[in-house]
Amino acid sequence: MNVKPPVVIAGLVAVAAGGFVVGRISSPAEGKATTAESSVQERVRNGERITSSGGGQENGRQREARESGRSLPMAEKLQRMEAIMRGENPLDRSRALLALIDQLGPGDFEAVVAQFRALGITQNRLGEYSMLLSAWAKADPLSALEYAKENTQGGFASSTILATWANLDPDAALRWAEANHDGKGPNPYMAGVIRGIAETDTALATDLLKGMPFSEQRGEALAGMMQHVLKQGPEASRNWITAIEDEQLREGAVIRMSTAMADVDPQGTAEWLVKNPSQASNRRLDDVYERWAGKDQDAALASVNALPAGNQRTNALSGVVSVTAGKDPQGALAIMDRYQGDVNDGVVRDYVRNAFDKDPVLAMGAIARIGNEGDRNRTYERALEGWLRNDAPKAEAWMSSNALPPNVVQNVRRRVGQQ
Repeated sequence: MNVKPPVVIAGLVAVAAGGFVVGRISSPAEGKATTAESSVQERVRNGERITSSGGGQENGRQREARESGRSLPMAEKLQRMEAIMRGENPLDRSRALLALIDQLGPGDFEAVVAQFRALGITQNRLGEYSMLLSAWAKADPLSALEYAKENTQGGFASSTILATWANLDPDAALRWAEANHDGKGPNPYMAGVIRGIAETDTALATDLLKGMPFSEQRGEALAGMMQHVLKQGPEASRNWITAIEDEQLREGAVIRMSTAMADVDPQGTAEWLVKNPSQASNRRLDDVYERWAGKDQDAALASVNALPAGNQRTNALSGVVSVTAGKDPQGALAIMDRYQGDVNDGVVRDYVRNAFDKDPVLAMGAIARIGNEGDRNRTYERALEGWLRNDAPKAEAWMSSNALPPNVVQNVRRRVGQQ
């Protein structure tokens, strides 16, 4: 079969969104396929191509390669697949696997996928696994899903297959997901369906997402939608999040998407978070201001200065201090001195963590600013352990010239001695 670019992309995206779990799925009640789905299955098994929008036409060269390849014995196809997967160059593997996929008929995929899984699926082979599943979904989605239900677990395979099918035929994929869910708890198949639909119909995908109950599956569906929402631009993404009425879902979207929006538009994202205060927006202010200060420190500091005293200002300051400390530890200390009333223990810990590689002496000296004794001692211990492992002479010299609580020194020496 001829695999078009959207299918390949869907396979690669599934790696990021699906997680790394492969094995046997705890399958819901099987349910019966609708008449339309039965018709689709019959057409596939009669050799017809199951495509809607995006199916495209194959050229003469591709058709010739496909037809000649299909005449190869299955044993040879399996040998080729194994040889491909034993290669070390990922680009060469992908090219060779795509060529092999073009030579597979709908009835070939089960044996090829089974053999692929028998070789052992490692993290750096998930891309190829997704390509095979996506190609099978395009050729015969019902057989692919039946195989996934019987032989895999964790949802990775079924989600990848459903995402590809839903991209080509949303109605059929949605019907299958609903028919194969036993109604107990959140539907485990919806994340894949929503991810596949989101590329071409964000509004429908959003409605389906909103209809899901608060659950891990809804989080997976949100993660699958992110790339499609974000590609519309930061302003459209912010509007999409703001329009979500479900508070938990909206907060989850803020947590997951703010950093990516800030990479494109840090100022707009920062201003949006400030105007829409919530637990999630406050948690993300430091990351957003860190990205903003990395591009324009003066503008980010001016914004911090304009904020009223409180959690928002402290969190924003933490982001500016963090990015500055990694480049200019002394300059970051000057910022902390300028905003002493807004510096809490978390800001100091961020400074120490980011400044340490650049100037460990300055970083160690700043730990004394941590007000909570327990946090201060734990920060001393973590910093000294790393320093002793990386540069023991300088760490010992600093320890001998600075008064530290005896228990801190004892704990550090005991742990370093055990390693």
